[in-house]
Amino acid sequence: MLEHGGRLRMAARRYGIAPDEWLDLSTGINPNGWPVPMLPADCWQRLPEDDDELTDAAREYYGCNTLLPVAGSQQAIMALPGLRRRGRVGLLKLAYAEHAQAWAMQGHDVVFLEATEIDAAVSTLDVLLLINPNNPTGLRFSPDHLLAWGRRLRRNGGWLIVDEAFADTEAGLGLAPAVGREGLIVLRSVGKFFGLAGARVGFVLAWPALLAAVRRQIGPWPISAPARHLVAAALRDGAWQRTMARRLRKASGRLARLLAVRGLVPDGGCDLFQWCRHSRAAEIHERLARQGILVRRFDEPASLRFGLPGTEAEWHRLASALDAVAGEEKLPGCPSGI
Repeated sequence: MLEHGGRLRMAARRYGIAPDEWLDLSTGINPNGWPVPMLPADCWQRLPEDDDELTDAAREYYGCNTLLPVAGSQQAIMALPGLRRRGRVGLLKLAYAEHAQAWAMQGHDVVFLEATEIDAAVSTLDVLLLINPNNPTGLRFSPDHLLAWGRRLRRNGGWLIVDEAFADTEAGLGLAPAVGREGLIVLRSVGKFFGLAGARVGFVLAWPALLAAVRRQIGPWPISAPARHLVAAALRDGAWQRTMARRLRKASGRLARLLAVRGLVPDGGCDLFQWCRHSRAAEIHERLARQGILVRRFDEPASLRFGLPGTEAEWHRLASALDAVAGEEKLPGCPSGI
């Protein structure tokens, strides 16, 4: 099993701090997610039905008619490698690691690339898999570049897979309008922007034959009836979506400024997190954890990903904790020891 953010109970045991005393900034999940209402009682008493409102709500939200609800995008990540013969799969060197592991476990040859190497490598690949914006670096690829690579792959029966888990707030970045042609697969999730990670709902956007193959592989009832009901409602709540998108953009800018003034200038990010390279990332991670603040650490390159605090008290707590870290030993680039 790979390491992920959000392993709060493990951190609580390691540092002797109760789970409810932590500030968890390790996941990139919206800390002020869609407000879940009381659910109808029959949600808990009936088997899920595929012809409920969820699929139509998702088609409206994503602007795509050919999609399939799945139990979180992780289910699709695990299913897709088994749906084509073994080949060469290109991914960024620093990206959500479940993708690479899933393809490697099915015997595919995983090729790790820098962003600048993708264009030259496309002709040698059977599958190009990118996260847009990338997790954890926030690197973005323009739709024009992605679709051009997709056309080149399609000539030889290849696939372009784009994981858009963090794309909800970035109008014009997503490829949903282009979905339907063979060879283009888009993965979406309600876990990040909507803050509904516990519902375990995602979507595969692709051509009909591919969706049918995924459906056969995952079997019946992948999503519970309560999760289907609440996600359909969230996808149709346009007023909340517009307000939250503006709020997250402001919060992300605030986080970037808070980190920068304390010597952790972000090297990338999106509306739900900021990513900072730092030679002492492991040490900073440790010192924050001792104060009950959990962030995501990466070893290569040494870096940290900070999610958004959700309340004013949490913003002040993060600032104070970083000040304490800087006070222990001044961070490079940190003005006046702040």
